[in-house]
Amino acid sequence: MKDIQIGHRLIGQTHEPFIIAEMSGNHNQSLERALEIVEAAAAAGVDALKLQTYTADTMTIDINSGDFWIDDPNSLWKGTSLYKLYQEAYTPWEWHEPIFKRCRELGIIPFSTPFDETAVDFLEQLQVDCYKIASFENTDITLIRKVASTGKPIIISTGMASIAELDETVRAAREAGCENLVLLKCTSTYPASPENTNLLTLPHLGELFKCHVGLSDHTMGIGVSVGSVALGATVIEKHFTLSRADGGVDSAFSMEPDEMKMLVIETKRVSKSLGQVHFGPTEAEKVSLKHRRSLYVTQDLKQGDILTKENIKSIRPGAGLPTKNLELVLGRKVTSDVARGTPLTWEIL
Repeated sequence: MKDIQIGHRLIGQTHEPFIIAEMSGNHNQSLERALEIVEAAAAAGVDALKLQTYTADTMTIDINSGDFWIDDPNSLWKGTSLYKLYQEAYTPWEWHEPIFKRCRELGIIPFSTPFDETAVDFLEQLQVDCYKIASFENTDITLIRKVASTGKPIIISTGMASIAELDETVRAAREAGCENLVLLKCTSTYPASPENTNLLTLPHLGELFKCHVGLSDHTMGIGVSVGSVALGATVIEKHFTLSRADGGVDSAFSMEPDEMKMLVIETKRVSKSLGQVHFGPTEAEKVSLKHRRSLYVTQDLKQGDILTKENIKSIRPGAGLPTKNLELVLGRKVTSDVARGTPLTWEIL
């Protein structure tokens, strides 16, 4: 699978994971806070910062009852309407340019998730390097075709989608011009539990659709994301905030700066550790071979003495005969005087 270029970064199995900090609505309707989030994300070492580009009116309609009212007892947003939630969470479009500018000044890649065609047109004016499709829009074929027509790399979250739905989505994207695609395993609960994450899907997802894969992770902590790298994740997305205590629509399942920094460090560490299938000592291990166990003379011997379990033993270091030869040498005589601590060799028997 060929590498994907996003901004100054290459994405692929031979590169460090591409880490995305998702701001979402954690700016709490403050541009100053949004810029502070950008600075904290850059300091934590992420590769990219992602926004969401919509308005309440491009997401839904203003109705406070029925299907438009959130009454799920397990939802973080229970007791409000979809319209009011999106009013609270959206990032004003006029903020995008200063946020993108600050990202670029700090060396991280800014991009966004568009939720309708007008958002794609707006983001094209800002010269984004790639696009993200959210799980809830991964069956919106019209939107996917619009994004694909830009020719930019597309990252698609696969939350809730069946294989048949994903097949339709991927076909639509590729037929409309997408040549660089990443599919993110995602569990669309907030927060998500490790038990519902199913990381073993990652390699299967890549094999099915012949593309790079990654993880949009809504679990708490960094363990699930770190583990995903060992299963082939090349992209990891995590929601990000300055402090969960500050509140905000997504703060409860978002990472704080110290956690994000640790995620960057540990995913890089796992990536470096994958290597290749290898047996036998590595170059770095060869010096340690001398510390293996081997057969040594453990009592002073005179010429003609017979070897017994009392005068030879399997000990460290490893300069003597391999320990597998113990039964072969027991009962044999030494040909000369041998001092205690001498490695046993065939030449003295």
